[in-house]
Amino acid sequence: MEEMRLQKYLALAGVASRRKCEELILDGKIEVNGKIENVLGTKVNPETDEIKYNGKIVKIEEEKVYILLNKPIGYVTTAKEQFGRDKVLDLIKIDKRIVPVGRLDMYTSGALILTNDGDLVNKLTHPKNEVDKTYNVTVKGIVTKEDVENLSRGVTIDNDYITKPAKVKILKIDESKKISRIQITIHEGKNRQVRKMCEAIDKKVLALHRSKIGTLDVKDLKIGEWRYLTQKEVQILSSTKNELRCKYFK
Repeated sequence: MEEMRLQKYLALAGVASRRKCEELILDGKIEVNGKIENVLGTKVNPETDEIKYNGKIVKIEEEKVYILLNKPIGYVTTAKEQFGRDKVLDLIKIDKRIVPVGRLDMYTSGALILTNDGDLVNKLTHPKNEVDKTYNVTVKGIVTKEDVENLSRGVTIDNDYITKPAKVKILKIDESKKISRIQITIHEGKNRQVRKMCEAIDKKVLALHRSKIGTLDVKDLKIGEWRYLTQKEVQILSSTKNELRCKYFK
């Protein structure tokens, strides 16, 4: 195996996305041959150099693993948990080191991909690739056509950020309980974005479930269950941005 940049090596080894690996390097969390390496662009030889993260040797797995989980509420998507909370990794008992692709907050259920393929992690989490995620949202209050139009055009969250155009539709309105159920499809990944979008139209989220990543859905998986992705599913996820949107949204 030829020399490569340290952040690429770490990503291919499944430590995290390439951008996150760059942060780990800058934060002095990575050792190369016994010394802290905090300079981006450093090249390593996978055959001769010893790379460590948190004191453990990091190696590129030859066999790639791709898993789809229907995440339950109450589980966090961090690889390491310092507060003793349940982790999504606790639900998947395999002998491979895998990481969650992106995050779902503790109180959101639904589709979550886990893998040791660093390139795929980077592809699915990088904003330029615009991978769509679909959420089913139950909110307090009656969602109007005007609300749908506002969400579709973009709303202001985090004081000054305007969300990109979204696909929004009303699934059900319960007039007696003053509750609405809507579907929102976005391709951004801002922290708690869907919840904040609903807050922007004065609607409190009561339940949030990510039903799809692209057209990869969890309708055949019970909450807490997982399965391996098929080769075809992996190929589609590994496609370019334009191919992703073409194949997923015919």
